[in-house]
Amino acid sequence: MPDINIHLLRQFSFQALFVDMGWDYPGQGEPYQVEVDGQPHALAVVAHKRGVQILHALPDHAGHIPPYATRQKIERKITAQAREHLIVFTDAAHSTQVWQWVSRAPGRPNQYREVHWRVGESPELLRQKLSAIAFTLGEEETLSVLGVAARLQAGFDRDKVTRKFYGEFEKQRKAFAEFIAGIPDTGEDLRWYTAVLIDRLMFLWFLQEKRFLDDRKDYLQRRLMDHLNAQHAISFYRRFLCPLFFRGFAEERTEANRASIRAEFGEVPYLNGGLFARHELEQRHGAALDVADAAFEKLFAFFAQWDWHLDDRPLEKKAGRADKRDPINPDVLGYIFEKFVNQKQMGAYYTKEDITEYIGKNTIIPSLLAKVRAEHPGAFDALAWPLLQESGDAYLYPAMLKGVDLPYPSEIAAGLDTQAPDLLTRRKPWNKRADDAASLPTEIWRETIARHQRTREIRARITAGELRDVADLITWNLDIRQFAQDLIERCTDAALLKSFWFTVAGRLPRRSHEKFRHGLSVLDPTCGSGAFLFAALNILKPLYDATLRTLHAVRSDALIAGEKTHPEKWAEVDEILARFATARIDREQDYAVIKHIIVHNLYGVDIEEQATEIAKLRLFLKLVALLEPGDAIEPLPDIDFNIRHGNTLVGYASADETERAVMGKTQGNLFNDAWEDIRIRLSAVEQQYNNFQIQQVQKGGHITAQDKQALSDTLYELEETLNYHLAREYGVDPNKTRGYDAWKATHKPFHWLVDFYPLMAAGGFDVVIGNPPYVVFPSSDVPYVWPPDYYCCESSRNLYALVSERSIKLATGNSAIGLIVQLTSLSSERMRAFRDVMTRSAQVLVLPFPRRPESVFEGVEMPTAIWLRRSGAVPLLTTSCVRRFYTTERPDALATTQLMSRRLEEPALRIPKIGGRVGHSILSKLKSSRVVDVLTSKCGEYNVFYQEACRYWAKSSTFGPRFIRNAEVVDQPHGRTIGFSDSAPAGFVNCLLNSSLFYWYYSTLADCEHINDSLVRGFPLPTDWSRTDWAALSEGIDGELRRSAIPKKIRTKQGHVIEYDEIDGKRARDAIVQADLALARHFGLSDVEVDYLVNYDIKYRIGQGNNDA
Repeated sequence: MPDINIHLLRQFSFQALFVDMGWDYPGQGEPYQVEVDGQPHALAVVAHKRGVQILHALPDHAGHIPPYATRQKIERKITAQAREHLIVFTDAAHSTQVWQWVSRAPGRPNQYREVHWRVGESPELLRQKLSAIAFTLGEEETLSVLGVAARLQAGFDRDKVTRKFYGEFEKQRKAFAEFIAGIPDTGEDLRWYTAVLIDRLMFLWFLQEKRFLDDRKDYLQRRLMDHLNAQHAISFYRRFLCPLFFRGFAEERTEANRASIRAEFGEVPYLNGGLFARHELEQRHGAALDVADAAFEKLFAFFAQWDWHLDDRPLEKKAGRADKRDPINPDVLGYIFEKFVNQKQMGAYYTKEDITEYIGKNTIIPSLLAKVRAEHPGAFDALAWPLLQESGDAYLYPAMLKGVDLPYPSEIAAGLDTQAPDLLTRRKPWNKRADDAASLPTEIWRETIARHQRTREIRARITAGELRDVADLITWNLDIRQFAQDLIERCTDAALLKSFWFTVAGRLPRRSHEKFRHGLSVLDPTCGSGAFLFAALNILKPLYDATLRTLHAVRSDALIAGEKTHPEKWAEVDEILARFATARIDREQDYAVIKHIIVHNLYGVDIEEQATEIAKLRLFLKLVALLEPGDAIEPLPDIDFNIRHGNTLVGYASADETERAVMGKTQGNLFNDAWEDIRIRLSAVEQQYNNFQIQQVQKGGHITAQDKQALSDTLYELEETLNYHLAREYGVDPNKTRGYDAWKATHKPFHWLVDFYPLMAAGGFDVVIGNPPYVVFPSSDVPYVWPPDYYCCESSRNLYALVSERSIKLATGNSAIGLIVQLTSLSSERMRAFRDVMTRSAQVLVLPFPRRPESVFEGVEMPTAIWLRRSGAVPLLTTSCVRRFYTTERPDALATTQLMSRRLEEPALRIPKIGGRVGHSILSKLKSSRVVDVLTSKCGEYNVFYQEACRYWAKSSTFGPRFIRNAEVVDQPHGRTIGFSDSAPAGFVNCLLNSSLFYWYYSTLADCEHINDSLVRGFPLPTDWSRTDWAALSEGIDGELRRSAIPKKIRTKQGHVIEYDEIDGKRARDAIVQADLALARHFGLSDVEVDYLVNYDIKYRIGQGNNDA
């Protein structure tokens, strides 16, 4: 965009200003007219460019600029007539301008923005903002045509580059470790220190690519080359890197050291942040540590093969680019670090952004809104629910709206009438691929129509004002991020706005008697390298921005109106706006906001030390990405007390359990003294901890190495005191040093009460999110145990259940918890205790994902389920049906998920995976006092054979499947047999197991992997089941299965030759449908319910050209 003519800006000559910048004269002469609150407002078109219009909002009848709330209403009204626009509001006296636009970026909430300028002020900020606006508008114009395809392609490009980098990175990491001397090659220390060094060097590589290291892009390579050419007697590591780390980057500049540091290292920034403090391994191994020069030669050569950058550009190599290197950014490093730290054998998997974002937004935002509403219920309700009722389609995801208002072809419309006869026949065309104009990728008409019907139902409920609870936003799958954004931006109540701010950002004490209020605390108790913490940051950032912008707008309105009374009303707002640089360029405000979020909102713990260091590194890179050459680099925050390493499951979490432990292990009156001593020391921790956080975000705040060491020492002493008591609970004598030290090394106790005392003392964390490890115990992967009855979920024998239980204990009473765990959590008998803990006195949402046709985890076929939990007086269960998707469907899978809520009346024996009224109705009809087991006979002559493993069709027959191993007939592996005394019950059960009814039942109540014996034998038995000739129907199914069986011959890895017949239910579908119709009659199912069952998952079961049916 050409530079702005400041003279024309000051003269309020907007048409001349934009024409001078290359815009076109307007195509219409008459201004737009809109009416707001009964008052007319005129907006003249001053310029346009490719569909984007610049509008000048004329002063109101009194010559004033309309207030903030009215300006927003004008913006919304004019959008219906001019979609892409920018509005300039002015007063009649030509003393003030308000520039207003809406920033629309894919994957982010739309953001309402304003810039104020008054005569006499510098226009520099407006000049910078307008440059950004021009870029944004141009970008939107391109994205309107290419956006979706470009985003998809960028995702594929990133995955390809990431896998390539990781493969090479692993080789380099292993090679680098071989050059490290001074650390025994046993245990984890060598691997750990390798990670520490490479983390630091990758961070510096990003810095040098932005010329922050002595204004060079080859700073490290040049220094290494100089070292090698000089043939120094000591290593590059000792002679240059260690001094650079511990002095160049870690020493604050003073008059005494500034010149010497510059002489030794050139112009390098003071970084702080803990990343370049002397590591505990460096302290432990001291002078013995060394790294050969060859290690850095190899590593730097590898790094130089890639294009390192810190922005969010798509990871693609453009044709004609001079630099042909593959690009690397912090997102790629996140994937690499997850792979490096969280190996599959550790039970941890890389969680993609769609999952972390879904869990994050549906826990963080409800928690924020609930807290604000608790403080100002009247003002909140008066703003929130009219906003939703009048929103139209604003909070429906675009994927839900695709094609919703288009007419259906006649053969498709013929199936809409559910009362007319022959519903199954009329709906046969619904299994065809839907027209592109109406459908999402791979959708068949059946799915398209279901999505459209759901969309129309949501529209009707919104318009009727039926949705009046924050939970409704989740249940009806609305865009909760956009709703929260709009709610804040349309708030003009200063008290309510400040409540939003203090809830999310915390409140610094302004007077000596006031206490520090922490911001919304988000914890990942098994954080890995920080995937969920990054999701939280990306959700919180727009909320911070919206609140700051709205505070600034409301404050500016007060100044425009000349409000001078009650200065204390605005004093705190003025302090906030000044602290967050709202009067300066976007990057400065972004830096201040992200730094504040990192320090005041994000918390993580992981048992792997490398993981926590990588998480901190990624957060530091997020800040550095905002800086440009020439910027004064502000010291990075020190978040060593936010991101901690330790065992989430071992240690004291609350004051109550700590007090019981201490008092229970002392004699006589000593317990009073011991516990009182701990309480006094904890109070000191609170003051030190709060001061540490406050100083890091206050303008001019200063943290010294002495401050940090004092807090570290206090925490260490308290941890050791509690370790002494905890060891006794674990049967370890803390006075026997060897055993005590070994216990600490294996169990890695982490005392939440100590290490996060200010938060735990206030009740716990507001939000707990994450992906806990899926590790069965006891096993070699879990070298620690707990005292008996330590966890209610111990009978589950899986770490994710214990972490989930721990999360509830760590959270406040009204907190939100969001975790992704294994799908067996819904149905496995072993996970019964887990379900009891998660659903007790809570509102729970469960979203199930099988592993076919695609798993939510890349490269790992793992069936999973998202659990969202919020404590509630009325136990409520919200679920979807099994959520399958192909790769091309994934971008829209979560946005189009249909959910259903109902009261949770009793402990959850199994959690049915139901997402709508039809499924709920079918399940309610499958009830009987008798079950299939009563038909069986241990000595029966008639058998039904079925396979335990099941993908899309159960494999069942009354004939034994052919299976030959090394020319010998044997029983099929994982085969099950049920005996009957007569052909009628055998035929019934064979028809049942092959039916779509049973497939739906199994999908709804089992793990989508295995048909276990209890599921079959426990299936409800209709009282009149014998009135149908099941033997004949069964014979028809068996005949089709025999005729369509495909002989197979394979050789296993063990060298066995296997011959068998591959049978597939989809090749006997017509016969199976007849069985379904018969079953439907016995259970009293309606035509709609039968149609639902026989076509359940049909796209995936039939395969749609895929080979996984």
